[in-house]
Amino acid sequence: MGITPIKTPKLVKKALPNYIWEKPTDEKILYLTFDDGPTPQITNWVLDTLNQFDAKVTFFCIGNNVEKHPEIFQNILSQGHTIGNHTQNHVKGWKTNLSDYLAEAKEAQDVIDLQYKDSRSREKLFRPPYGQIKPGQGRALMELGYDIIMWHVLSFDWDKNTAPETCLKNVISKSEPGSIIVFHDSVKASKNLQYTLPKVLEHFSNMGYAFKAIT
Repeated sequence: MGITPIKTPKLVKKALPNYIWEKPTDEKILYLTFDDGPTPQITNWVLDTLNQFDAKVTFFCIGNNVEKHPEIFQNILSQGHTIGNHTQNHVKGWKTNLSDYLAEAKEAQDVIDLQYKDSRSREKLFRPPYGQIKPGQGRALMELGYDIIMWHVLSFDWDKNTAPETCLKNVISKSEPGSIIVFHDSVKASKNLQYTLPKVLEHFSNMGYAFKAIT
């Protein structure tokens, strides 16, 4: 897991107060999020698993994947989950200039918006790939109406050096009411995710928690 903390330190949240790291509440609510999809090998499994627990979540989608797999994206929408923008090609903000970064966000948003078949309201949520975003990029996106959604807890499901049992422990030991938790509906994360997600849903459901989408 390297030097990246499982739980975001208070100092980081204080230094970047305009980004959303959690949604403080006294209620038993968790906000599960899934990055990098839609992916044929795993996203529909995630949807089926969430449905067993009546869980609503937020999917931060890569525009290129939405273009490739529109039918899976429609499955996400039809089950009432919230959609966020994760750029068109999963670019690294620290290595991308402002105009190119905004173009990536716009292209992904255009792809996402094209898939909506009704007039429902659409959230403008953005999560930077790898968590990398320069101050100017963040300011520009917020001026365009986006909420920048970061996280409170990382599962490390994508990390090949993280065992499934550790992935589960990361989430269960660090989550608290209002936590925004990061998973990935990607092939790379699938082994850890398929072990961890059902157990997380069962554990917190038994504790009386609800799982809600970010709005």
